[in-house]
Amino acid sequence: MIKKSLFTGKEVQIGEGADNLIMAIESSCDETACAIVKNGREVLSNVVASQIKTHAKYGGVIPEIAAREHLESINPVIMEAFEQANIKPEQIDAFAGTAGPGLVGCLLVGLNAAKTMALIYDKAFIGINHLYGHISGNYINTDIEPPFIALLVSGGHTQILNVKSNSDIEIMGETIDDAVGEAYDKVARLMGLAYPGGATLDKLAKEGNPKAFKLPEGKVDGYNFSFSGLKTAVLRLVKSFDGKELPINDICASFQECVSSTLIKKVKLALKETGYKQAVIAGGVAANSEIRRKMFALENDGIRVNAPEMKYCTDNAAMVASCAYFFTKSYDDIEAEVFSRIKR
Repeated sequence: MIKKSLFTGKEVQIGEGADNLIMAIESSCDETACAIVKNGREVLSNVVASQIKTHAKYGGVIPEIAAREHLESINPVIMEAFEQANIKPEQIDAFAGTAGPGLVGCLLVGLNAAKTMALIYDKAFIGINHLYGHISGNYINTDIEPPFIALLVSGGHTQILNVKSNSDIEIMGETIDDAVGEAYDKVARLMGLAYPGGATLDKLAKEGNPKAFKLPEGKVDGYNFSFSGLKTAVLRLVKSFDGKELPINDICASFQECVSSTLIKKVKLALKETGYKQAVIAGGVAANSEIRRKMFALENDGIRVNAPEMKYCTDNAAMVASCAYFFTKSYDDIEAEVFSRIKR
């Protein structure tokens, strides 16, 4: 890919075959992150300032508070990333930032910082789709390349993607209501579990019986998903105990078994339809132990399975830098704006 610097328009080759250093910023939700990555796969630095403790008392992310914390953290995080990598800004070939989807106020902080640095140092600017960034987490420290089926599971998105190449990605299916991560957090809240609910639920599920309760799978055609009915079923189950002690571990395990089985069933269908022999998992919920275990069980069927290292599953800037190197679908103009919802 040929990119142009923002100030003088100097051309630079970015992407496969080129030798590049890319600095990226991620600020779509409640992590302020900056990373420097060489050639899309080698992480020289990856700094993340998390806001989990700030938002825990509210039981979820408060956008206005998150944006303020990004403003406070962005400069120290950038400075630490350069210090860890032992790299000077002048050595960077392109500056990248997440354009969306995400919280608008939060995205503006990181994207404007990336644009500013690209202008100051007369380098290329690359705006990144956050979801493609998650997929790119699979490229870090691996040699995997398309085509493959990607299961993208996060707090706001659940999709099955046909990644034909780094320039051709088809959404085969997605949730029609709650995303997986959203369903986990809501179910956790029903049982009074601590925020972030998804991680707590996953931990408790390991101590429970996944067959204790038969919960309904959302019946949706094709590769789409629905988890709102499952969430309602858990609510009714919790209410049915009417003051009696809740078998929390068993409820968690049964819920997780239903979700993970639903996801993997459709991944298998997508693999069969495409004939691909590779599958990856991406997004914050890719850190979930049972979903991860079921994905890797596909290796018994001759499928090569890849998942990012745990630190590259949740929001981070290394995946954004990798995406800037590999993916051709980006927002390179200085006028590129942030967006809260998926752009097709």
